Amino acid sequence: MAGRAFIGTSGWIYDAWRDDFYAGCRAKDWLRFCAARFTAIEINATHYRLQSVGTFRRWRDETPPQFRFAVKAHRYLTHNKKLKDPLGPIRLERDRAAGLGDKLAAVLWQLPRNFHRNLERLEGFARALGAWRRARHAIEFRHPSWFDGEVAACLAAHRIAVCQSDAADWPLWDAVSTDLVYVRLHGHELTYATNYSEPELRAWARKVRRWTREGRDVHVYFDNDAYGDAPRNAARLIALVSRGR
Repeated sequence: MAGRAFIGTSGWIYDAWRDDFYAGCRAKDWLRFCAARFTAIEINATHYRLQSVGTFRRWRDETPPQFRFAVKAHRYLTHNKKLKDPLGPIRLERDRAAGLGDKLAAVLWQLPRNFHRNLERLEGFARALGAWRRARHAIEFRHPSWFDGEVAACLAAHRIAVCQSDAADWPLWDAVSTDLVYVRLHGHELTYATNYSEPELRAWARKVRRWTREGRDVHVYFDNDAYGDAPRNAARLIALVSRGR
């Protein structure tokens, strides 16, 4: 059975989009505006501030039934604790994000660029994610020391996805570790601030179609938000994937 493709932006509250992408739309309606144009969105604010169950419920209720969310987990566990003693923070994230209900499709755990490979920490974290089985999980590694077979095997054993993270400031690991593929497109030439060209978007569309044919669910989120390129790129990628071009 073919997998599904979920494509959108990383966050939606950006003043840089106000006069162009959101032209004439009230700020309180921005999520609805995005949900009418994308198939999913990655909630970026959750990385910096814990959100209430009620806030998650409101986001759930503002979007159509088929729409899905990915949640970027809070940095306390990934950046402050470097994955140490993970169970408590995982349960806290889980209980709050439960407000999204069935619209929560994936959780992204972004590791800091200065966090080098620590297989013991990773294995403990992967086991602790067993407390949150209703959502799928992906890890964004930003230091290349993680890019090896043992790490990939650990992720595969726990059905955790490698986040393929395209940016100018850190390397991309293009491994596929499970039946979930998670992609973050930050800007290839200048992180957060460059547009993806038509040939680049077509190349990503071919990958998305191949992965879904293999039966994998694919999440792609554009984080090149600085000049409003993210929503334009997301809409174009959705069109390319749906048209099979």
